Amino acid sequence: MNKGFTLTIVSNYINHHQIPMSNELYKMLGERFVFVQIYEMEEDRVKMGWGSEVSDIPYLRLYQKDEKACKELIMDSDVVVFGGVEDESYIKPRLNAGKIVIRASERLYREGQWKSISPRGRKKKYEDHTQYADAQVYLLCHGAYVASDFNIVKAYPNKKYVWGYFPEAYEYDLDELFLKKRHVDGGGNVQVRLLWAGRFLKLKHPEYAIRVAKYLKKKGICFHLDMVGGGELEGGLCRLAEKYGLDDCVTFHGFKPPSEVRRFMENADIFLFTSNYLEGWGAVLNEAMNSACAVVAGHGIGAVPFLVRHGRNGVVYRTGNFIEFRRQVVELCRDEELRRRLGVNAYNTITGEWTPKEAAERLYNFCEGLLCGELRVQKSGPLSPAPIIAPRKGYEYTRRQA
Repeated sequence: MNKGFTLTIVSNYINHHQIPMSNELYKMLGERFVFVQIYEMEEDRVKMGWGSEVSDIPYLRLYQKDEKACKELIMDSDVVVFGGVEDESYIKPRLNAGKIVIRASERLYREGQWKSISPRGRKKKYEDHTQYADAQVYLLCHGAYVASDFNIVKAYPNKKYVWGYFPEAYEYDLDELFLKKRHVDGGGNVQVRLLWAGRFLKLKHPEYAIRVAKYLKKKGICFHLDMVGGGELEGGLCRLAEKYGLDDCVTFHGFKPPSEVRRFMENADIFLFTSNYLEGWGAVLNEAMNSACAVVAGHGIGAVPFLVRHGRNGVVYRTGNFIEFRRQVVELCRDEELRRRLGVNAYNTITGEWTPKEAAERLYNFCEGLLCGELRVQKSGPLSPAPIIAPRKGYEYTRRQA
């Protein structure tokens, strides 16, 4: 490979979802690859173990410690990928110089596309995005509804591409993994293990997991639910579980580092992903699918339409519809063969197109093409053309035919 170009990624901070792909880029480019971290990591994410790996990263530069050198990198690199930073001043000089910029963005209008009617907001979007429609600026869409949001403001026409986050992808012997997932209760009955993992926030709706546990117990289904995480709703969730008499079938584990969360996924039959539209991507979906879990996910989550095809490698409920969610969980609890089929297909989805190594190679090839005056686009998966999916159409999109 021609390793004659320099690539800099600029983001708010690096985390364990970005490190694996960045490591692959560093293997390919060596010192020609740099990751510039703009801010200090948020305290609650540090508590979750997100910041434990950063001190020894050879390609990481901290903007706040070496502003001059970082500014030079942003201006002088052959290609800059810019994302996760709300302050446009970091990238504006490069944009105005007409140099190649690849933006990586989550949604503009998570709270609803109706917000696009704001004249003040549209002016800001024009200044930051629309005016560069014909420039060498390209958009990586961190979520299925990103392209639709940017389409509203007429930004990056025919230059929007599927993207996401790429946490470490493990390779498993699937027969051994499914043996690991097989559990029995004290009476020798097969016990279905359900997992919910994340921060206990309103947007993530962890109460869905507690409510469905109440229903499963009422129906006499043998199960256990692990709740991994913490946050502002923790006290209320614990009280709710106690009120419903779930002490024997629900365990709260608190925050765990990413490596331990993966161990929970490896032991789980079903992963519950209950966030609403405010979940921009949701990298736990990658991890749960890679762990061959049968995933039940809301369609409003950014990663879901890109990664999940309903009935093939997971099941998707209409965001906000608890009854549909509950029905799908019950069906999976009662059908071991279905759980395994969905889990195997989920694993194959991640290890096929969504590994950090594959993403790095595709991004490298895309950047190399831009520098040669070529647009090297994939047919599917990362760096394929991003479909324009309005949020109200995401549920139907997950049911598309192969």
